[in-house]
Amino acid sequence: MSIERVTAYFETLGIADRIRVLDASSATVALAAQALHCEGARIAKTLSFAGTDDVILVVTAGDMRIDNAKYRAQFGCKAKMLTPEEAVTRVGHAVGGVCPFAVNDGVGIYLDVSLQRFETVFPACGSSNSAIELTLEELWQYARPLGWVDVCKSM
Repeated sequence: MSIERVTAYFETLGIADRIRVLDASSATVALAAQALHCEGARIAKTLSFAGTDDVILVVTAGDMRIDNAKYRAQFGCKAKMLTPEEAVTRVGHAVGGVCPFAVNDGVGIYLDVSLQRFETVFPACGSSNSAIELTLEELWQYARPLGWVDVCKSM
């Protein structure tokens, strides 16, 4: 399971004890916000897309959605989400637990500017019932993104 993969990665960083394994599902923004007792916008959802020759992950605030025109301008291709089967094989995490940590080689990670309005956010940790609270600096450090992008709009 990929939570074990994320846990092993976080153990190397000395922060595995910060992972929250929840009694309830956190597979959607609404469920995660309820389980974590925070506003949905602070859930750092990770969306997985098929790039031209690779996989693109965009981590965005929970109250945002992809703006197709901005996405095409940024990445030069249509925003085509991976199927649940593709997410497992190409990213290394199942839908509901996709996160920017301990992903397969060749996966490009980007952080959307919508996250920048928060001091801390809650990304998943590889399962549909896990999360970790991170500052934006920590998210940048541990996710190792290729950069900040502006590819979203409000829901």
